[in-house]
Amino acid sequence: MGEREIGIGLLGCGTVGTGVLEILGRNVEAVTGHTGVPIRVRKVLVRDKSKPRRVALNQDILTTSFQDILDDDSIQIVVEVMGGLEPAGEYILGAFRRGKHVVTANKELLAKRGPEIFESSRKHGVMLRFEGSVAGGIPIIKPLEECLAANRIQEVMGIINGTTNYILTKMTSEGRQFEDVLREAQEKGFAEANPSDDIEGRDAAYKLAILASIAFGTEVSPDKVYTEGITKITPLDIEYARELGFVIKLLAIGKEVDGAIEARVHPTFVPARHPLASVNDAFNAIFVRGNAVGDLMFYGRGAGDLPTGSAVVADIIDVANSILSGVPAGAIGPGFVTWNGGRKISDIDSVSTRYYIHLKVIDRPGVLASIARAFGDHEVSLESVIQKGRGQNPVGLVFVTHRVLERNVRAALRVIKDLPVVMDISNVIRVEGEA
Repeated sequence: MGEREIGIGLLGCGTVGTGVLEILGRNVEAVTGHTGVPIRVRKVLVRDKSKPRRVALNQDILTTSFQDILDDDSIQIVVEVMGGLEPAGEYILGAFRRGKHVVTANKELLAKRGPEIFESSRKHGVMLRFEGSVAGGIPIIKPLEECLAANRIQEVMGIINGTTNYILTKMTSEGRQFEDVLREAQEKGFAEANPSDDIEGRDAAYKLAILASIAFGTEVSPDKVYTEGITKITPLDIEYARELGFVIKLLAIGKEVDGAIEARVHPTFVPARHPLASVNDAFNAIFVRGNAVGDLMFYGRGAGDLPTGSAVVADIIDVANSILSGVPAGAIGPGFVTWNGGRKISDIDSVSTRYYIHLKVIDRPGVLASIARAFGDHEVSLESVIQKGRGQNPVGLVFVTHRVLERNVRAALRVIKDLPVVMDISNVIRVEGEA
């Protein structure tokens, strides 16, 4: 290789891959300053070598064959920014088998196949880094693994999907309908043509699975994360939230409660004074509570070419320095490869929180009493009641409960739904914190 250097093979040259190349080109002196040697892009795996690209690349480094990267001994680090489960998963495992270290930003792969990926990394004595997989350019993986290692993490709660936060921000500030804002988000590039992973909450669930696994030292698979999206949120819900002193956000919530782990993604009433309530547009923020450090919040751009590329390049530098220092690769790895797999993941029925419940009812005497009786019979205590409209049918009836088990709320609502005066249960949204 001539002078000592670190060679990388880049898998994918889309949004994030382009960001990685731009940062390595633009900040070459800063990157080299951190490592002491150049970092060279040796190969870039693409589907179509003739496709126009935003960054200028020599044709001889482009390849359509992953084998070219495996066979190149000058490549020590494979950087996977393709996304998806396959072929990314097999490429990463293949890199491990050939003794190559891996940096990835693939949240879905790590969430769904994390134990397999981490075990393979450990087995082959190579490093795996994945800061870019959660919250783009916001450093959160390394702080949880290292900077907060002296803490018992009690809660991780955040806005970790920029698309849904953009939509809810616009609905809140402009009073517009969900479908209208979604179209605008797609036109501006904040939402994909098929936005289902975002608006149904799955993207946030993948990220929470990773965060909760690290924070609580136990495997949290995405199928254990209770997930709801934002498609049922209306301007009326947002207006009621404002009147009650709240803002609606799609939150990813991980908590340790009585030794078990809660992991849930859903729309949430957040007190207007809470730091997360003021996180708007496509920005992300993650609130962390540790038993020693107290409350912290990490804020910034959670997606995009340069923010996510920044996290990926930081991981490349980290791995490069470990290679250059001669530290045994097996001694360096993500904290949650050693997770305690025996901890219970709570189901949603056992969650205890407060609830906003919006009903449409017939306006007649005794309606409130019959509904309140159903709540009382299931040990659901009411904190506040708002009625909107008089002399028209249906009218809106809004309740906010005290803290109560989810199973009790659901049982009460099964009874309430069948009351002849109740026309519709318009929405049920969980409430976090005090207004």
